[in-house]
Amino acid sequence: MTTTANISSTNPSGIPHTLFVCTTCASVWQDGKRQGESGGQKLLQHLQQLAQNWNLRKEFPIQEVECMSACNRSCVVAFAAQGKLTYLFGDLATDGSASAVLECASQYYAKSDGLLPWLERPEPLKKGILAKIPPLVRSTKVEG
Repeated sequence: MTTTANISSTNPSGIPHTLFVCTTCASVWQDGKRQGESGGQKLLQHLQQLAQNWNLRKEFPIQEVECMSACNRSCVVAFAAQGKLTYLFGDLATDGSASAVLECASQYYAKSDGLLPWLERPEPLKKGILAKIPPLVRSTKVEG
């Protein structure tokens, strides 16, 4: 992850960030029960292992999610922070995409609005965009 070294790990706004990882993705089911370890669980393990040396591990926690309802596009991750765009990425390889996910998460963290231009994203996250959701905006309008 040499490309993340140039990205500042400062968060002047103090906004909490979260990397969500679907652990149901790429599961094998038999008689309504999951068999063995899912692809999402494997991706989560790779992310957690790499995150041990990630400069943003404390500011950008990884949270497992039982299902993110993108089953036909697994494996799936999302980046979210208050006041920023939320991104949902799918079609991620169980092996080999964890480094790209953390690189892209670092880019997301460094942007005040969370905007991740297509050309700047790591290759595995260029093709797998499932959603770019606008940030929640708090209304300052006072009704009376």
